[in-house]
Parts: sequence; structure tokens; C-alpha cells
Amino acid sequence: MSSPRKSEKIGRSFQDNNKEDREDEEKGGFVGKVKDFIEDVGDKIEEKVGFGKPTADVTAVHFPYINLKKAGIVADVLVKNPNPIPIPLIDINYLIESDGRKLISGLIPDAGTIHAHSSETVKIPVNLVYDDIKDTYRDIKPGSIIPYRIKVDLIVDVPVFGRLTLPIEKKGEIPIPHKPDIDVEKIHFQKFSSEETIAVLKLRLENKNDFDLAVNGLDYDVWLSDVNVGGADLEKCAKIGKNGVSYMDLPITFRPKDFGSALWDMLRGRGTGYTMKGHVNVDTPFGAMKLPISKEGGTTRLKKNKEDGGSDDNDENEVS
Repeated sequence: MSSPRKSEKIGRSFQDNNKEDREDEEKGGFVGKVKDFIEDVGDKIEEKVGFGKPTADVTAVHFPYINLKKAGIVADVLVKNPNPIPIPLIDINYLIESDGRKLISGLIPDAGTIHAHSSETVKIPVNLVYDDIKDTYRDIKPGSIIPYRIKVDLIVDVPVFGRLTLPIEKKGEIPIPHKPDIDVEKIHFQKFSSEETIAVLKLRLENKNDFDLAVNGLDYDVWLSDVNVGGADLEKCAKIGKNGVSYMDLPITFRPKDFGSALWDMLRGRGTGYTMKGHVNVDTPFGAMKLPISKEGGTTRLKKNKEDGGSDDNDENEVS
């Protein structure tokens, strides 16, 4: 049988525990009420003042320039700020990958501010160096088109919400251009004299790319037997399909006496070397490009036309 003193201790113990529980409940209830009050005030401020989460989207991807060494890529990101105050763009993280393989990545800190109740386009410029990716991924060849995915994380700081990350992405294709191959297949003389000779080069232009080229101009210089016979900067139009071939007539004017004995070797059919260098301006599905053209080590055999004293056997001049 329990003693009265022991029962009294147990009773006091239960009373103390109940008191502590009530205090914890009251304390927890108070903290909870304060928390609920703060959240309620925040919701009302957000509702009254009009705070909201910003949104972002990649609206376009541009290629300002493309050449044999690198491509300039600019991603246009439209950011909408629904808030009554400006929000800072803390950082922009970007990644460009192809088939899950990283091509380039980077960070743009302190990227600016988006004004209150406005939409602004943020430009993300990137330089993609072809040698870097070709050295890393051997299967990426000149003349090919590779798929890409741009991933962007915009980090913004918004009142009420705090720091937010807005992830966005865009898919497309990037060209890895290859310079066209050229050959001077024929040289046709329109006028032949010791003081001035006018000729037309029959140029064969081969597109080594997996995309079309629309030629709208070219500049070139020509050497015959190590003598510069001049060149020109012409507006020429021709469309060359992917991996296709086109032909152009290019005029040249020179003085045969500048060649010395080399000219007589050419006229006797012994042949002489020729070199051609220049650039071709083309439009492509990815934008305008200026691609180099060059040919060294070609051999020509020249013959005059019949009206200039040549034979009937071959009115056009042979090139090999």
C-alpha cells in the first residue's frame, strides 16, 4: 500500500508536467500565431502592393558572325518584372551543349536591373571557338551541322520571395563551316596582244558544307607563273546546294610582256603554275559568312583563239 507522502509526490509531479505542457502549448501557440500573423501580413502586402515572381524566356538566338575559326552566338532572353520596384539580376549562368556534351559554359555577374512593371531583353553573348570543340570531340568535322541546347539560369533577388533562380533553355543547330574548294577549269581569251590581254577564268566552286550557300560576291587575285595578273572585287550571284558545285566566269586583264619567257612556255603548251586567293561572300540559313578561297599548285596550258592567230583545234584554253 502506498504511503500518503509518496502519493503526494506523484500528484505534484503530474501537476508540474501538466503545467509545463500548458506553458509549451501556450508558447507554441504564441509563436505559431506570430508566424501566421507575419505570413498573413506578407500575403496582404503582396496582394496590395502587387509583388510577383518574374518570368524569363529565350526568344531568339542570333549568329552575328561565323567564320572558319569561331561563331558569335547571342541569346536574347526576355525577362518580365511584375513588381512595383526594380529587381537586380545577380548572376547569369549559361551552358551550351551538343548531344549532352558541353561545348562552352560561363558566368555573367551583376547582369543589370529589370525596371519595375516592365519587360526587358537581356543579351547573352558567347564566342564558340571551333578548334576547342574539334580537339575535344573528334567526330565533329568541318562542313557539318551539330545540334545545340542553350541552358540559362537567371538569378534574381525579389522582395518577399527572396533570391530566385529562373531556369530556361533553347534548342537549335550550329554550323561548323568548311571553305569552298575552287579550280580554274578553263581560261578563255577575249583579246590577246602584247600590251593587253583580256581573259575570262572559268571557276569551279564546290560547296563542302551540309548547308546551302548563296553567293553574292567575291574578291580574288590571280598569279600565273608567279606573276600577279590582277584580280577584282565583284558582285556575283550563284546558289550552291549542300555538297554541290557551281561555275562562275571571272574576268582578268594583264600584260603578257610582264611574264618574260614564261609566256612563251605557256603558249608552246609546256604549262605554267597558277595560284588564286580571295574570299567569297555567302548567305546561309545561319546568316552571312565571308569564307576564304584559295588554290595553289594548279597548272595551265594556254592557247590563243583563232581570231588572235591560234589554231582551230582548241578554241578554249586548257587547265589541269
